[in-house]
Amino acid sequence: MSRPHVLQIGMDPDVIDFSPWPGQSAEALRGRIHKAHDELRDAGFDVTSCLLSDDAASAETSVRETLASQSIDVIEIGSGLRTSHDYTLIFELVVNTVMACQPGVRLCFNDSPETTLDAVRRGVRR
Repeated sequence: MSRPHVLQIGMDPDVIDFSPWPGQSAEALRGRIHKAHDELRDAGFDVTSCLLSDDAASAETSVRETLASQSIDVIEIGSGLRTSHDYTLIFELVVNTVMACQPGVRLCFNDSPETTLDAVRRGVRR
């Protein structure tokens, strides 16, 4: 039996302005994301990551190209993309692109990299 395939979509840590979160950095966020990937793999999931630039057209292209190259069972959209007012347009484009490219795919949402595994498990169970 094949392992469920998870696509994680989020903002590239290199484009995020961390000034509202003292002590956070692109490097620290990358480490947290990497740990979340390891937890997913250890739990039996295949994982693909799609980190987006802050340019809406480029972000949409990245999502389209990623979805065109593989079959996905569940898509987790990161909280940084969903909750930042700076990325509302990109979030909207991502959701609409996902729905157009893979209708019926399950979506799930974390509230931090540390809650990714729980979010994916919810998404797979539906």
